[in-house]
Amino acid sequence: MSRVLAVTNQKGGVGKTTTVVNVAASLAELGQRALLVDLDPQGNATTGSGIDKSALKHSVYHVLLEQTPPQEARIRSPSGGYDVLPANRELAGAEVELVDGERREYRLKNAIDSVISDYDVVLIDCPPALNLLTINGLAAAWRVLIPMQCEYYALEGLSDLVQTIRRVRSHLNTGLEIEGLLRTMLDPRNALAQQVSAQLEQHFGAKVYRTAIPRNVRLAEAPSHGQPALRYDPASKGAQAYLQLTREILERFEADALHRVSPI
Repeated sequence: MSRVLAVTNQKGGVGKTTTVVNVAASLAELGQRALLVDLDPQGNATTGSGIDKSALKHSVYHVLLEQTPPQEARIRSPSGGYDVLPANRELAGAEVELVDGERREYRLKNAIDSVISDYDVVLIDCPPALNLLTINGLAAAWRVLIPMQCEYYALEGLSDLVQTIRRVRSHLNTGLEIEGLLRTMLDPRNALAQQVSAQLEQHFGAKVYRTAIPRNVRLAEAPSHGQPALRYDPASKGAQAYLQLTREILERFEADALHRVSPI
């Protein structure tokens, strides 16, 4: 069974794109067929996957406008071993052009449905805002992965995001659920980070991934080389943490599948 996972947080700078790129590379490393959908007009997941966004003939923009099928727009990441539906600045205009579009919230879902059989996991990198692009990502997703820093303001933003997910579930995607909360850029020496981490575990329990992503210079350097950290420096703490996180994600998928087929 293929899985579609939206990675989102309305707050920027939480490691969202870093998470998408490195989980996609880790999935490929573990033998999974992965598709990364770059739904952010900044196109950082595209460049972080080693793809020149300025040279794109087709992108997710053309897919959303139904001008190009996803089969023609997807590109193989030369450094990551996964496929990418790439993005560039053109995507910023999609919201305006989709305003009067028929079933505009489901454009991405329709595109993913047409290629879903080619992949084990589809990862959607949503923009750090609540807009029509993010709504498309959430309407297409099976679950939501929320990366967040362990700081005070992150808890306030998380509350808003949970409300957004509930609204999308009520009106657009009845099966949408939170898959997990990922603690990123964690410094274990920081007392506030430890306090917020404990609060997350208290309120969300098993929804919080056991794996946390540490602050790591290799994770910050890798995108400038157009590579996931797993290719740039496989032995780095950041790369190893994302590999461990991906194993945990796959374990959850397997447990969920067993739960769904188990007798009542």
